[in-house]
Amino acid sequence: MTIFINILAVAFLLTGLVSFLGGAVGIMRMPDFYSRLHPAGKLDTLGIFTMVAGLVIYNFHHLSFGMVLLSIKMFLIVFFVFLASPTATHSIVDAGMRAGLRPWTKKKEKE
Repeated sequence: MTIFINILAVAFLLTGLVSFLGGAVGIMRMPDFYSRLHPAGKLDTLGIFTMVAGLVIYNFHHLSFGMVLLSIKMFLIVFFVFLASPTATHSIVDAGMRAGLRPWTKKKEKE
């Protein structure tokens, strides 16, 4: 049973790592300010969820009242990030629009 828990926890942690890595690559590869906010908001939220889920699963090795409370606290942090990340992304986009920052458009080459 403990080997199954370890494998499941490592799988969740690796999934979170890949998600964070994809978000970092997306931030660097996207062409403009608004496009960069999409991977920053989406993939970081997914990454923190899967990483914390892996840590919670790993905590089930020593099932006790303290570990259950710790797991609940970790999921409360994820809940806060689920609320705060889209709100922050929306606020940043709104600030960019008010500052007059225009979205990127593909320029057509002259023939």
